[in-house]
Formats: sequence, C-alpha cells, structure tokens
Amino acid sequence: MNDFTSLITGGCGGIGKSIVEKLLKRGDNVVVFDCLSVESEQVKDLKKLDVFYFQVDISNVESIKNAFSKLFDFFKSQNRFLDLLVNNAGVIRDNFAIRMTEQDWDFVLDVNLKGTFFCAQQAIKHMMKNKKGYIINLSSVVSHSGNPGQANYAASKAGINALTKTLAQEYSGRNILINAIAPGFIKTAMTERLSKEIKEFALSRIGLKRFGDPSDVANLIEFLSSGKADYITGQIIDLNGGMF
Repeated sequence: MNDFTSLITGGCGGIGKSIVEKLLKRGDNVVVFDCLSVESEQVKDLKKLDVFYFQVDISNVESIKNAFSKLFDFFKSQNRFLDLLVNNAGVIRDNFAIRMTEQDWDFVLDVNLKGTFFCAQQAIKHMMKNKKGYIINLSSVVSHSGNPGQANYAASKAGINALTKTLAQEYSGRNILINAIAPGFIKTAMTERLSKEIKEFALSRIGLKRFGDPSDVANLIEFLSSGKADYITGQIIDLNGGMF
C-alpha cells in the first residue's frame, strides 16, 4: 500500500463499492463510512479487502463528527492523513410533489445534502493541516434537468452542485480541490428495478445508447485524485454518455 488514504461514504454497494475496489487496486488505504451493521455480509466482504469500516448515520451531524474524531485519532497514531473524501452516500424517497411527506423530504436532504456538507467540513479541517486534499461529491444528471417524482432528490443534488462550487472557492487557496460528478443512468440495483418502458425511454435519450457502469464513475474519481488533474476544481462534471 502507498501513503494515500481515501474515505468513501456509502461504500458498501453499487457505485460506492466500485469506487472502493478501484481505489484499493490503485493501492490506497481505504476507509468506508456506511449505515450497515458491522455484522452485515457486505461489511464483512469489505473487511476481507482490508478496508477500515465505520458504521455512521450520514444524516446525523453528531454521528459524522464522532466517526471523524475516531478516524483522525487513529490516523494520528499511524502518522497518516486523509487525502481523498468521496461523498457518495445518497438515498431516494420518490413521490410526486403533492404526495411527498415532510419525512421523505427531510430524509433525502439530510443524507444527500446535509451529510455531504458536514463530511466535507470535517475533512477540510484535517486537510488544511496537510496542505493538500481532494473532495469529490456525487451529484446527478437530475440536478440540471429535474425529474418528475424526485423533487427532494433533485433539490438535494442541485444543492450539492452549489455547495461544491462554494467550498472550492473557499479552500482552493489551501490546495484542497473540490469537484462533483453528475452521473446519468448508471447500472445499479436501483436502475435494474426500473420498468422496461422507463429503461427504453432513458436509453433513447443517451447518445451512446447504453447505461453507464459503476466503474465509469470510479475511473473518473481515480483520475481527479491522481495528481494529473490538479488544475480542476469547483467543477460539476457530467458523466452521462451524451444524455442531453
């Protein structure tokens, strides 16, 4: 392993797990924050890969702060720093606006937007001491276009875009590079549950006529944190196969 350490939120499945696997292959020391019990099979699988795992409620600020405090205490004992934070954790609670409950609105905004901000806040405090760092936030194509039934999700992802640009402006002088990736349709368990009609409609809008793979997201994260993209910050990078 090298001395580069990466933290991925929501790293137990789907896009998150693909990111974990890519960064492990690069040789990173990898940490995962997720809500799953340490006894779950997904977490056990991660630990077999020598991933450091913390059970964290990303919607809860105290849970985030406690996890970062424990992580940084461990880093101090190992003379290690956090080099990369990937804010990947996200949830959906879809419904048309007139039927959406306050609970569904709050849950999605708390995980997707509030969680992203407070994880970034804790990471930035640490990265400033190291005088270098990367933060990559996961946005979505719907942050640009909206999507029926996803007022809460689209709002949370649009908020991530604005947050990314603001934090990049605040901390670029500290050599902390902060960007967001806005994926289109990526093959995950969630997209597999879509009806045939919805899939066909989505494919008709994608120039490459195929869904993306989680590895496409992981490859871009690898590049942005490789040292080969260190003049890129404050950007929302679309990754959608030509979906316009």
